[in-house]
Amino acid sequence: MSHYPHMLAPLDLGHVVLKNRVLMGSMHTNLEETGDWNRVAEFYATRARGGVGLMVTGGMAPNREGGVFPGAAGLFTAQDIANHRMITDRVHDAGGRIAMQILHAGRYAYGPDCVSASAVKSPISPFAPRALDEEGIEKQIADIVTAALRAREAGYDGVEVMGSEGYFLNQFLVRHTNKREDRWGGTYENRMRLPVEVVRRVREAVGPDFIVIYRISLIDLVPDGSTWDEVVTLARAIEAAGASILNTGIGWHEARVPTIATSVPRAAFTWLTARLRPEVGIPVITSNRINTPAVAEDILASGQADMVSLARPFLADPDFVAKAAEGRADEIAPCIACNQACLDHTFSGKISTCLVNPRAAFETELVLHPTTTPKTIAVVGAGPAGMSAAITAAGRGHAVTLFDRAPEVGGQLRLARQVPGKEEFHGLTTWFATMLERAGVTLRLNTDATPEALAGFDEVVIATGVTPRDPGIPGQERAVSYIDILNGSVTAGPRVAVVGAGGIGFDVSEFLTVSDSPTLHPAEWMREWGVGDPAQTAGGLAAPQPEPPARQVTLLQRKPEKPGRRLGKTTGWIHRAALQAKGVKMIGGVNYERIDADGLHVSFGAARENPTLIAADTVVLCAGQLSDRGLADQLIAGGRTPHVIGGADVAGELDAKRAIDQGTRLGAVL
Repeated sequence: MSHYPHMLAPLDLGHVVLKNRVLMGSMHTNLEETGDWNRVAEFYATRARGGVGLMVTGGMAPNREGGVFPGAAGLFTAQDIANHRMITDRVHDAGGRIAMQILHAGRYAYGPDCVSASAVKSPISPFAPRALDEEGIEKQIADIVTAALRAREAGYDGVEVMGSEGYFLNQFLVRHTNKREDRWGGTYENRMRLPVEVVRRVREAVGPDFIVIYRISLIDLVPDGSTWDEVVTLARAIEAAGASILNTGIGWHEARVPTIATSVPRAAFTWLTARLRPEVGIPVITSNRINTPAVAEDILASGQADMVSLARPFLADPDFVAKAAEGRADEIAPCIACNQACLDHTFSGKISTCLVNPRAAFETELVLHPTTTPKTIAVVGAGPAGMSAAITAAGRGHAVTLFDRAPEVGGQLRLARQVPGKEEFHGLTTWFATMLERAGVTLRLNTDATPEALAGFDEVVIATGVTPRDPGIPGQERAVSYIDILNGSVTAGPRVAVVGAGGIGFDVSEFLTVSDSPTLHPAEWMREWGVGDPAQTAGGLAAPQPEPPARQVTLLQRKPEKPGRRLGKTTGWIHRAALQAKGVKMIGGVNYERIDADGLHVSFGAARENPTLIAADTVVLCAGQLSDRGLADQLIAGGRTPHVIGGADVAGELDAKRAIDQGTRLGAVL
């Protein structure tokens, strides 16, 4: 009996049968822009070998003005087609199927030549678009059709026409960006003319035996977005125009509602797909925050969709489907939706990879070969860096012993999982424990490793992490550490001052202000963020109704800048908005003068002016970290040369991305 019968069931599209109901959604990794087509091909082929039913590439520009950024990849020349043929051949040889996404960015294109329905500038770009005339619209249609034909010539099994997330076609659909009064604007019949015409012309050009996916926005989450009746009208028209499948998108990129971050509940938007599915006769795909086979199976078994789209989970584990089919779901490396190595990299022009799986997009570089010289290896510290090094080295054939003072593995991950909105870290620590066992790593927990205990090992890896930095505030003996707050050994009073506004300070502030995590209660989460029903309000926006804060919190930092400015590129705004909704006061540019029974005394500027009391029952120190290098220094003094990784190597904000990457790369070469 199949472990996930609905997820693993085939899907008949008429001219082709997909082997299961799992789509790897589009992700732009910036790989195509490297020009290393072997590397691009291996990225997709690795996931094809992992059993996914159908993949969609990152967005390929149909023309220069439609590229997300200058120089964005597309199929513009015969050489481009030949390059992409390398991808499709490799995927097909691996038993997979792949569609190319055609992405016209419209006003989201980061360049002066961007175009749109109207000259309405995006809030996330400095460039105002040029409003297209009739000739310009015809050019865009023709270029999209040409891109589809070139995709077929390059061997793709289909194309996905991107019509959601606020990109070009979506911009024509809504009054928020379409101010036209000609046949491409005004009434909804006119506003939907462009996407329908694009799909009709694409289908006419590519013929009947080619997959055409249309990515439809179910809830725009911007003012004057689509109503539900308009969404249904468009879906039916797109079906009539020849689409094979409707994939679903949630929210525009400029929306002030998070849609894929870790604090978003799992499968938070499938209710919209469930509502659309009976309105059309073609398969409907649901998306956003589906990261386990159990969640996918439940969605499909309950009839909410015909197929599930998972994107980042295939960065975390390319073998997601194969492991599920083989009854090894507990070995699937979990996507924690952190965005740190994927979307943050994408929008910074870096290669997108994965915090959990540093091999993602580096398959040709970070290769794990079995060792020819097995060694005994001691790893000290069972945090992300140490666990990654131990699992990788043991998987290659080394005999690895992992030491840690704590009674369980996880290191700082055990603190992170206590933060509301970071519940995915529970699954990550569980997965690490599972993989340590599968790899045959010997655990020595509740053990203080000493130079003597490490003397008999061939190699020693020091991953002892960090210790809290002493901020040197007079009276700080009255304060408590973030560790004591997050591990539950100290309960804060009703008024709290948090010293340090880095990632830990924000996490602690969230922990202190939230009584019951809305991430675990989708209806409450939607109320908090103002997610409404597009059947009742255009775009699906409602007035946010956050729960009252559990405590009064003031978050402070020494740097004279806006607190939270250095948080993640794609998630920092979420953390800032969440704390603002809880009434957290955020103050930068302070000097910490002293802590006493009344609270925290601060001043401002180099002249230490404007002395101010932050009245507080509890002061929490989140003032940074220092590397815990004591054991490494002892070993070096004794003539050993240990490998030092993670926080023990470089302290700073707790950086699981760097720690896991370092651990994996070291384990690959030991």
